[in-house]
Amino acid sequence: MRKILYSILFLGMAVACSDTKETRLQRYLLQGNEQVALRNADGAERFFKEALRLDSCFADALNNLGTIYFTQKKYTEAVEQYNRALTCRPAFIAALLNRANANYELKEYYSALQDLERVMRSKPDTSIVYFTQGLVYTKLRKYDEALAAFNKAQTIEPQNSEIVVNIGTLHFYKKDFDLAASELKRALKVNSAQANALNALAMIEVEKKSYSEAQVWLAKALAIQPNDPFFLNNRGYIYLMTNELEKARNDIDQSISQDPYNGWAYRNKGIYYLMTKQYDDAVRVLKQAEAMDPFIDKVYIYLSEAYLQTKDFENACKAYKKSVENHEEGSTSMKPCK
Repeated sequence: MRKILYSILFLGMAVACSDTKETRLQRYLLQGNEQVALRNADGAERFFKEALRLDSCFADALNNLGTIYFTQKKYTEAVEQYNRALTCRPAFIAALLNRANANYELKEYYSALQDLERVMRSKPDTSIVYFTQGLVYTKLRKYDEALAAFNKAQTIEPQNSEIVVNIGTLHFYKKDFDLAASELKRALKVNSAQANALNALAMIEVEKKSYSEAQVWLAKALAIQPNDPFFLNNRGYIYLMTNELEKARNDIDQSISQDPYNGWAYRNKGIYYLMTKQYDDAVRVLKQAEAMDPFIDKVYIYLSEAYLQTKDFENACKAYKKSVENHEEGSTSMKPCK
């Protein structure tokens, strides 16, 4: 299942004028924001840094500089800028939200929750705060807390189809496929072009081993977002399950090329290597998947099988024990632990 992460809220780009220094600061800020709108990150960074040369504690420029780093996937650097912004302006809501999102990407989930709780105390009726909290709890596998957060977001913003998709996805994770499908179809009634809902419906059919039906849903999702790396990876997985291995490899490779940080794609590439008896390669990419996210479904059962095929019985047993701890379903070709 793809990791579902939607649009991030970046605020705090106000423009004002007062004395000469303030005018120059705001001019640099405005020029930087204009470059952001033009998708010229280097130009934007230059103007924000010019502002910071005038005032090293100009929180708006620090926040916006952090956001540039965030969009470049430089999450550690982004957090550093948000930290500086919050040192200069401790109650800066935009920087708190942005730091929470950056910490989410860094898998610093409890730090993200702390920032979100601070925002809630000041802005209790902001749906994005509860939405992001739901995403964090989902990554922590605290599904009941995640559902409560998404439900709160939905009461504030009832027509937001992204929220409904996440509610449906939670039910998918809890193996309540009928309720998940009901919520996802409700999201499509709100927004018929909600590609993530179509993708999630496809994955429900995959769980039921209804691969033809899954392909129908995925085709609709890809018609809306033709090069989405998560959708391509999921289609690649379906091709694996239907033994169309070259089609699977093409989709999975394209997915990794577009998004090299999706552990699910590496898991699927590992399955491909297992199916084509390239066992050393299977071990390599499955270990990459594990490093990215140890809770990827069945990653350890596949890794155990790969170790068995390379006659590394010690590591095969270790991987199998982890698969049991994670309640993974599936089996290996032989008993991995003596």
